[in-house]
Amino acid sequence: MSKKVLVISSSPRKGGNSDILCNAFAEGAREKGADVEIVRIADLNIGYCTGCYACQKTGKCAIKDDAQSVIDKMMAADVIVLASPVYFFSISAQLKALFDRTVVIYPQLTNKKYYYILTMAETNRKMFDLVLAPLRGFLACYEGSEECGMVCADGVYEKGTVNDTKFVDDARELGKGI
Repeated sequence: MSKKVLVISSSPRKGGNSDILCNAFAEGAREKGADVEIVRIADLNIGYCTGCYACQKTGKCAIKDDAQSVIDKMMAADVIVLASPVYFFSISAQLKALFDRTVVIYPQLTNKKYYYILTMAETNRKMFDLVLAPLRGFLACYEGSEECGMVCADGVYEKGTVNDTKFVDDARELGKGI
């Protein structure tokens, strides 16, 4: 049976460096027989959690938007790829909003394998450690979450710059390794 892979691209810049790497990862995973879906959450209407906790009483989020459809896909996936451009040494607001909205299913998002795709203009690779904190914090909330690999593409600011780097091949190979 093929693995079900969900690639979540959180970049607001369609066709940018993060999306290019997501496509390369997906290509590699498909080569190995995986069933891959890419979701661009910046194209969806996903609001911020309001902390009302209605979900804890009803089992459903009070906000009616696209978040639940993405959360359903996360629940169904074996592998989840979290992709984000780096803004001020953190993940995008779009990805953080999705993380917060998973409170509706907390603590049910268990036993998933995770990969990260990160892009940033900065060339100080030590700065990726700051970006990994919110990603690892999210995984720590869900039992059995396993961090399996990442591509951290630095020095890629302008749209498409990543095409001239080794990071595209790295993402494709990472996808093949699922």
